Amino acid sequence: MRYSSLLSEVGSLAVSRFLRLAALSLLLGGLLPACSDDDENEPEAAAPAKITVPQQALHPEGIQYDESRKHFLVSSRTQGKIGTVKDDSTYTVFADDPRLISTIGLNLDATRQRLLVAVSDNGANTTRSTSATLRQLAAVAIYNSTNGSLIRYVDLGGLRSGQNHFANDIAVDAQGNAYITDSLSPIIYKVDAQGNASIFLENAQLSGGTGFGLNGIVFHPDGYLLVAKANDGTLFKVPVSNPASFTKVTVPATQSLTGADGLLLFDAQTLLLVSGSQARVLRLTSTDAWVTAGVNGTFITGAVSPTTITRRSPSDAYVLYPYQATSPRFAIVKVGF
Repeated sequence: MRYSSLLSEVGSLAVSRFLRLAALSLLLGGLLPACSDDDENEPEAAAPAKITVPQQALHPEGIQYDESRKHFLVSSRTQGKIGTVKDDSTYTVFADDPRLISTIGLNLDATRQRLLVAVSDNGANTTRSTSATLRQLAAVAIYNSTNGSLIRYVDLGGLRSGQNHFANDIAVDAQGNAYITDSLSPIIYKVDAQGNASIFLENAQLSGGTGFGLNGIVFHPDGYLLVAKANDGTLFKVPVSNPASFTKVTVPATQSLTGADGLLLFDAQTLLLVSGSQARVLRLTSTDAWVTAGVNGTFITGAVSPTTITRRSPSDAYVLYPYQATSPRFAIVKVGF
């Protein structure tokens, strides 16, 4: 009887212990979050169709998307400073300097962790513009794209003193050389990876006459630049190894590129072109290495003064709507054809 009672007692203790452990397990299960492979592989939130940024009179001209930091970078024609924009519309100052009178085109050279900024003065920034810089300034400010620290500031207008200047847009080649358009002089500048500036190409055909001439510029991996002229919509192909041999890209006369501003080389055969005066983004394609090209897609923006465009993903591009110089906001909008 005593042996039987002992077994019964041991059994009761085991059951009691099991029940306590089961209760504890249920309690912890309710407190701890569930974890599964599905949670770890959740897709990122879809890119927004439009980001409206409540910044008074910023009037950004240039835009780039920094994939590593998940934000846009924008310039400011009226205030000069460079800022970042997140998908939730949050704007933060990234870099500023008294020499940044009007910041225009941007180029994010992610490989070298550089942000290149075209600097000009057309009088839009009333607090920083001076008689000495008005329509005389052309420069490139180069920043560390990680922390916003200034790497160097390169004067360009001094290469051709006595002429009107407006540094507008920037392209960077595989070696880190930068090419900058001047909208008020028929010049494309070059700044090498060490910061040395020179005249890359100067030709009367690049002039805009009394208006804006050269504007958007991109580097094609086959070794040439594609450059747009705003006043008449001419598109040039400029070999990097022999710029004097530049040619005009033939586009059907019925497909006007007048008002050409920012460019985005989407792939080797596809170029997106923003036309501010036409209030649209045009998709151009070429099958003969940009000897000829044609428009095969149009995205209508409306009267929002679109300026330029950036790639966000392999399939997405976003165009910048600065609105008017005194507007209380600007917008970044996903392009669809």
